[in-house]
Amino acid sequence: MKNLFTLCIAFLLIGILSAQTDEEKAAATVNVNTIKSHIYFLADDLLEGRASGTRGNKIAASYLANELRRNGAKPISGTDSYYQKFNLVQTGAPNFVELSLNGTPYPLQAAFTMPVIDESGEAVFLGYGTENDFKRMSVSGKMVVVLGGNEAGQDPGQMFQSSREKVERAMRAGAKGLLELVQFEEAMWSRLKHYIGGSTEVKDMDDTNEADEMPHVWVNTKTEAPGFTQDMQLSYTLKSDGQTKTTLSTQNVVGMMEGTDPKLKNEYVIYSAHYDHVGIGQPNAEGDSIYNGARDNAIGVTAVLSMLENLGKYPTKRSALFILFTGEEKGLLGSKYYANHPMIPLNQMSYCFNTDGGGYNDTSLATIIGLERTSAQPLIEKGASTFGLKAIGDPAPEQGLFDRSDNVSFAQKGVPAPTYSTGFSSFDDEIFKYYHQAADEADSLDYEYLLKFYQGYVYTGRLIANTSDKLFWNSGDKYEEAGKALYEMK
Repeated sequence: MKNLFTLCIAFLLIGILSAQTDEEKAAATVNVNTIKSHIYFLADDLLEGRASGTRGNKIAASYLANELRRNGAKPISGTDSYYQKFNLVQTGAPNFVELSLNGTPYPLQAAFTMPVIDESGEAVFLGYGTENDFKRMSVSGKMVVVLGGNEAGQDPGQMFQSSREKVERAMRAGAKGLLELVQFEEAMWSRLKHYIGGSTEVKDMDDTNEADEMPHVWVNTKTEAPGFTQDMQLSYTLKSDGQTKTTLSTQNVVGMMEGTDPKLKNEYVIYSAHYDHVGIGQPNAEGDSIYNGARDNAIGVTAVLSMLENLGKYPTKRSALFILFTGEEKGLLGSKYYANHPMIPLNQMSYCFNTDGGGYNDTSLATIIGLERTSAQPLIEKGASTFGLKAIGDPAPEQGLFDRSDNVSFAQKGVPAPTYSTGFSSFDDEIFKYYHQAADEADSLDYEYLLKFYQGYVYTGRLIANTSDKLFWNSGDKYEEAGKALYEMK
């Protein structure tokens, strides 16, 4: 009789749990104290900003691996670790760069690439450095001087994007190097130099050759550009001790939970966020030099950990793959590495539900970059609205945000992959007050808002993982063809 009674109780509990809706299950596991505990730890000064390859980054990775273990996630089959390890090559800024054009020195500059150099020679000014500008004359063996950005705009985002294109043009044309004339006030220039001074790349273990580097420099003329005219012939002198190179070890943190449906458990929903930040930087007015990254991206990591805890108690039909990326701040390096070295075949990934938080300025919203691009839009809108938030799409498409977070590493392979972010309707002072600043501390966050944000994220994740529909790119999307190839769709 005792055994029969125990069995009846067990069946009763199973019935109660199965009768709960996904909404109720989402609300059941997300609470403010747990949210705070994750964010306060990840944004603690002890972790020194979690820059990839640092001690603080490794402490964060250990914390995340133990959260996977505690909530019942398993290492990927065939491995005995929650870490996907790889090496980075970090390039450091030169100690000095001396540059003059037509005999005039330009002391305000930052080098994207700079070999050891001491030379003088011919240069030519090519306006904004468009494709047509490069076609007008031969620049082989010459230093190319151009204006930063383009005629359509000179905001930093546009300038970085056009800069890459100009480098490619200069290299194809056989130029000696590329000097871009930009105009920034001191505060903005100080911020930008933090990112320009060096670079980080995944170390290719098979590549034993050191590629020749072409000097590429942003030259800050502050208030106005020199009076160079189109195709003007110039002289230059450039000296530098060159950049340094250091090998760093780092890791993505990865775990999985099996789904409950006999068929759908062979498909996976990726729940992802990057856990690195920018580390230690320029001290602020208060002398704080640790960029803690509470918004970017302890908020995103906590979304994944909230999903992890929920699925540990209430599994979904599809399996779950949790990926916490390193190297996002270095150029999406962790997600690119995973997408190129997947631990489970990518054609088993049904959806990637990425989350990234640069900041927020509207606590009535959840901003989803790519909301309208996949067939999961109704599920995402339902998940957010159920907990009092309105889901909106990209408010600044000109910024190219979809292609600037880890989701794009999977989108390029064909996996439907938006990014779920805290609510912002524009880029304003409230965003830039915290974005990559020492002020981005855990105690500056609105946790009542984040409670609704995480409940909406978890509920949406459950809807995506339990739907019988095949979620895919909407017709005409730039990644639709990649998706058809990945999933072998006609």
